[in-house]
Amino acid sequence: MTTPLFGPVIQLGFVVPNIEAAVAHWASIGVGPFFLLEHIQFGRCHFRGRPLSIDMSVAVGQWGTVQVELIRQHCDTPSIYTTFDGSTRGGLQHLGVMTTSVSDSLARLAERGVEPVQAGETATGIRFAYVNTDELTGAHPGGMIELIESGPAIDEFFSLVRKAAVDWGGRDALRKLG
Repeated sequence: MTTPLFGPVIQLGFVVPNIEAAVAHWASIGVGPFFLLEHIQFGRCHFRGRPLSIDMSVAVGQWGTVQVELIRQHCDTPSIYTTFDGSTRGGLQHLGVMTTSVSDSLARLAERGVEPVQAGETATGIRFAYVNTDELTGAHPGGMIELIESGPAIDEFFSLVRKAAVDWGGRDALRKLG
């Protein structure tokens, strides 16, 4: 049996043209509630090796054991969100997996030709890297993998999202944070 290069998928990341409309859709099929993080601040971020400054917001909700992340980039700056095939209409852009170390994972993946496309950390220190799995032979749009490094800030946020979904009755589908 071959060991997968990545842990289990914990997140489906969709680029959407309108977060509120996307939340309404997902809530109508019982997924939620969603927590909105507006105009996320990055400590550092790079896209294809160059510094990146973007204005984006996300809403995150829970669907059973999987998160649904809705991403809206507010500017036209080239990034993984604006350059993927479904960027105009919206669609599945990435699959998120957890890792104990983004750096260690990237070193291990480099041996197999898997490289970071966009990487960095938020102002709160949450480290991430999106890798080029959607560009490899036989891949397709939506097949990009995001490595999400576990740590106190992200673990606490993901726990909040999971707990809110337990017995959620469909009210207050979109909740603003910070």
